[in-house]
Amino acid sequence: MHVLAISTVSDSDRFWGGLKKAYGRLPVGATWVLALASSDGTRAVNVIRHDSIGAVREFLDGYAGAAAVTEYLEADAANAVGLVA
Repeated sequence: MHVLAISTVSDSDRFWGGLKKAYGRLPVGATWVLALASSDGTRAVNVIRHDSIGAVREFLDGYAGAAAVTEYLEADAANAVGLVA
């Protein structure tokens, strides 16, 4: 499944610094599809392919959780545009 991680960022440097560290340490079987920020740095969307929303939450929050409030959702891949399954 594709997991959407939609974040409201309170500390942009800490958040993106944490995600850059996390990128090289993905859990086995996970693929980071997209990491994107708003131009003002207060919002972020990450898409990670993995078999567990909970595992993605635990992973991302471990690296950047203190710098943002993040909502985790399963993507509706059947209605996505441009998402590679």
